[in-house]
Amino acid sequence: MLHMIKLCVGPRDVASLRAGQARRLALDPPLRHLTRMHPKRAEEILDGGSLYWVVAGYVCVRQRILDIRSEAGNDGTPHAALILDPELVAVAARAMRPFQGWRYLAAEAAPADLGSGAADSSGVDELPEKLRQELTALCLL
Repeated sequence: MLHMIKLCVGPRDVASLRAGQARRLALDPPLRHLTRMHPKRAEEILDGGSLYWVVAGYVCVRQRILDIRSEAGNDGTPHAALILDPELVAVAARAMRPFQGWRYLAAEAAPADLGSGAADSSGVDELPEKLRQELTALCLL
């Protein structure tokens, strides 16, 4: 299994990302994200991989990639359409520097889901996202 990681451009927090995706899903299903470059390792990604979103400098949520299709962009050029599960899964926040495009993310390097067995039962996953990010930046989490 292989994942992808991408900067979330536009939304400043996960709530904004969630709201924007809900609007897009209602207007033009299925939920998808277009990217210019088609992943060469698509088969590995489709074997349970997710798209990890970097929001406001932190990897903090992921979405399962259900399919990868070819689709024309607004200007007619071919793009890869990442068909996404609408559910946003919170992951252990990790700071990430800006980069262009998307990158592959090995399964063993991916942050653990919050609320899963990998996370502790301290209630950290109950904290607001912004507070979790600030505590992580201060190395308190």
